Amino acid sequence: MLLAFDTSSPSVSVALLGGEVGDEVLVELTSEQEMRHGEQLAPLIEQALEQAGASRLDLTAIGVGVGPGPFTGLRVGLVTARTLGAVLDIPVYGVCSLDALAVQAVAGGHLQEPFVVATDARRKEVYLASYDATATRLSGPAVDKPETVATDLPVVGEGALLYPDHFSRPVGPLRASAGWLGRAIAHEAAELLDPEPLYLRRPDAEIPGAPKKVS
Repeated sequence: MLLAFDTSSPSVSVALLGGEVGDEVLVELTSEQEMRHGEQLAPLIEQALEQAGASRLDLTAIGVGVGPGPFTGLRVGLVTARTLGAVLDIPVYGVCSLDALAVQAVAGGHLQEPFVVATDARRKEVYLASYDATATRLSGPAVDKPETVATDLPVVGEGALLYPDHFSRPVGPLRASAGWLGRAIAHEAAELLDPEPLYLRRPDAEIPGAPKKVS
């Protein structure tokens, strides 16, 4: 049984997958409150296991979205994934969260042409990557201002809704789904990465440097 979760967006998505090839979503849950990753991830995991009638000992692998996304959210997800993997002695697979969105968009029949995935990076910027019609990543991920990366291609993700003047062809879905992230792992439909956070810029909170000497 694969436990997959993503904390790259303001919400938390958790899913359990099983079945013959490991791509059957048994349970999928999404947090009701946003920007509370640390408080909601662990309870959602326990709730998913309970609904599936399973325990942590039934898990055979962990899948986690590595971003790009907010520093705090990604840290919560990656630390949880690595800790569970170490305690249970099972493999942990990372997936670029933009890739999971791309796989979902193509598999869901939303697209049959090259497209872009753009998500909210705050600071009036977007995280962005481009894909061919099969959800194979062609470029990115990167972080930039919408006006700099404006395109007439279809755009998956919240970026198209936030900046319609620059992304005129919005296509669902909006946020990464743990269920689809798990399916991407089961079918190796996206590049499998080490469980390390994909940061594209420095965190807002930094350790202050040494105080300046008073002259």
